Order: sequence, then structure tokens, then C-alpha cells
Amino acid sequence: MTGGTFRAALLCAATLAFGAAPFVTPPFTGYDPTLFPVPIDRPAIQPAGYAFSIWAVIYLWLAAHALFGLLRRPDDPAWDRVRWPLTLAVGLGSVWLSIAGASPGWATLAIWIMQAAALTAFLRADTSHDRWLLSAPLAILAGWLSAAAAVSTGVLVAGYGLLSNQMSAIAMLALVLALAVTTQRRKPGMPVYAATVIWALAGVIVANASDLPIIAAAAGLVALALAFLLWRQRQAV
Repeated sequence: MTGGTFRAALLCAATLAFGAAPFVTPPFTGYDPTLFPVPIDRPAIQPAGYAFSIWAVIYLWLAAHALFGLLRRPDDPAWDRVRWPLTLAVGLGSVWLSIAGASPGWATLAIWIMQAAALTAFLRADTSHDRWLLSAPLAILAGWLSAAAAVSTGVLVAGYGLLSNQMSAIAMLALVLALAVTTQRRKPGMPVYAATVIWALAGVIVANASDLPIIAAAAGLVALALAFLLWRQRQAV
């Protein structure tokens, strides 16, 4: 077995564990408000429930990536350079639901590590080589984790009273904008990253449209900024 084949097999195993985690872990619908000094029943930064359906696409796309890489590209350097950080991201993701149910603080730290690892893998991925099986699955994972890490942090900040629920949401939306713009500018050939962040922002808009329109409007402005960036990048091609 070559080194590439070993790393590809390890990634397959970690991806399988990642995809199986929701079936062997109690359902997670957000951090328990009673775990915080300032209980907040509905954090403003948290997207509407439907937005989390994107996980089905993420799991399936990552499974296709891992399987294709093992069977068809085990020793391809373009594929091999993303495997260690991606294995870290999905390996930690396989236990994240268990962590989140017990400790929002540790879960927030874990999701930032997952985000950093997924982002590293995405930035290493070649967007001109097997792009829809190599780069795109990493883009959707990194995009969702960019939003999810900010959401987790926002819930933590508001729950510990460091900022109000609304101010925490606005601060996290600014963080998402900075992170997403910086990342998308580095990978103009793969719009899936920013498109995934826009999906998460749409969930924030829906969740806040009726009772917190200021947060909905702020999320809308961030989504529009990212959509404009994607349009500009497409025009430049």
C-alpha cells in the first residue's frame, strides 16, 4: 500500500464516521439555553432549521470525494495534498455532536478547528483538476463551517452576556463577511464556497424576518455583498 492509498483510505474511514454520526447521536437542535448564564431561547445569529438540510448534500459530496480519491486518484498529488487537513476536519466532525450536547464552549473551539482544517484543505485544492469532485466538496464544507463557527461563537458570546443577542449577531455577521470575502477572493474559480455562505445567511434572514428585521436586513446585506463578489468574479473570467 502506497502512502497516498493509506491516506485516502484513512479519509474514507473518517468520512464514513462523519456521515454516520447523526444516526448514532441524539438529535442536535442547538445549544441548550440552560447551559448559559444568560439563557436565550432563540439566538438571533442561528439560521432557520431548514438551512441545516444542506448537511445531506455535504455528507454525500464528501463521500463521493473520498471514494473517488481512493479508487481513482490515490497517488495524485493534487488529491493527496488536501487529505490530512480534510481528515482532521471530518474526523473531529464525527464527534462534534457529542461534544455540542455537553459543552458549548468546547464545541465552539472544536468547530473552529474543523473550520480551519476544512479551509486549509479547500485553499490547497486545485480548482482546474477534477474540480467538481476535488475542490467543490471542500468548498461546501468550508463554506458551511465558516458560517457555523460564527453562529456557535455568537451563541456563546450572547449566552455569557458579553454582548446582547442582537449585537452578537451583528458582530458575527461582520466576521462572516470578512472571512468569506477573503476566502472567495483567493479561490475565484470555485463559487460554491460563497454560495454556501449565502445559503446560511438566507437561513438567518428567514429566522429573523418577523421579529428582528434589523438582523434580517444585516444578513441580507452580507449575502448581497457576497453575491456581488461572485458576479464580479464571473465577469472577470
